[in-house]
Amino acid sequence: MKFYSLNKQAPEVTFKEAVIAGIAPDKGLYFPESIEPLPDSFFERIEELSNHEIAFNAIHQFVSADIPNDKLKEILAKVLDFDFPVVPIEDNVATLELFHGPTMAFKDVGARFMANCLGYFSEDSTNEVTVLVATSGDTGGAVANGFLGVEGVKVIILYPSGKVSDIQERQLTTLGQNITALEVNGTFDDCQKMVKTAFLDEALLSNMKLTSANSINVARWLPQLFYFLFAYKQAKSQGKEIVFSVPSGNFGNICAGLVAQRLGMPVKHFVAATNVNDTVPEFMRTNSYDPKPSTATISNAMDVGDPSNFIRIRHLFDDNFEALKKNLSSYSFDDVETKKALKSIFVNSKYIADPHGAVGYLGLKKYQETNANTYGIFLETAHPVKFLDVVEETIDEQLDIPSQLKSVMDREKKSHVISVYDELKDFLLKA
Repeated sequence: MKFYSLNKQAPEVTFKEAVIAGIAPDKGLYFPESIEPLPDSFFERIEELSNHEIAFNAIHQFVSADIPNDKLKEILAKVLDFDFPVVPIEDNVATLELFHGPTMAFKDVGARFMANCLGYFSEDSTNEVTVLVATSGDTGGAVANGFLGVEGVKVIILYPSGKVSDIQERQLTTLGQNITALEVNGTFDDCQKMVKTAFLDEALLSNMKLTSANSINVARWLPQLFYFLFAYKQAKSQGKEIVFSVPSGNFGNICAGLVAQRLGMPVKHFVAATNVNDTVPEFMRTNSYDPKPSTATISNAMDVGDPSNFIRIRHLFDDNFEALKKNLSSYSFDDVETKKALKSIFVNSKYIADPHGAVGYLGLKKYQETNANTYGIFLETAHPVKFLDVVEETIDEQLDIPSQLKSVMDREKKSHVISVYDELKDFLLKA
């Protein structure tokens, strides 16, 4: 399997080369040369398969040229050592809980998969790789945890000052070892722009090997398709057409779901639910892509004004707007609506959602207004306690803090404050 740049001005590369490079020389995102559907029998008997078997079959075609089967199974065993339950909320509505991993966020799978792949690829290399990543919330903690202590890899995490929750900040600033946090005076978009600028900086690249652990990296992005297959395995017995509603920021997660659909997973539709950062909902309404500066919200991981992965989604459908609309709808909701949904879910179902999950719930309910006879699954992408103040205030209940998060609460925060790209470049060259 080869991977090519969506800008189509760079040579094709192997999976290994794509992972190590992060982004193509022409600054395009890498994309697999083909997506071969799995046999019908795979989906017919998916309930008989373990999660490890499902994941192996799903990812094999993309990585097999660079990762032997036994090593791939070993990596998946390390990555998928927690549950992904589908929890009923109300009639024809359930949530897929993706927060049972070590940092209690959906990005644990992609971050751990990439860390294990990069660790395997660097076993025979003496060259150190620097992983540069921007985070709007949970990516930083997941990447920090996944790469902690990996030989030959340094991790630099950029996050917007004052725009991530206290627990999220502690997860990425308190680990030490090979993990360094840079606190940026600005928004997530500013962080992401700095990262992209670094990958364009020939003077910097001539002095160090950089790669990205954002979902632009194929090893971070592709494993996210596992969630949807695990959910289908659990929901298949409902006997109804399945709809996934995905709270979306950088659009890597929902793009991976669409790849799972391309692999043959039976699914009726996808809903990309966003907060007021509505670049994609507006595109789906007007067929005009107009990125804008991001706005801070209580669902901060989705505060993205120019989502990197949406180009992959458009490419999946050959930039055919009508074909895309048949498979994807997108709606935006503000903080007032989000809090109202949090309260309603708790009062009616005794379920505690986080703000991102609440946005996913709203998107699903909006779609089901005109598609009633469907089984809807919204993704609960982070544990509600990671947004403690907002959730407790909204539902008027005190949340218990899980042991995974208690362990970081009393650790000392360590970060370096930067404001402009030149400060990032200087830090990288001296690190």
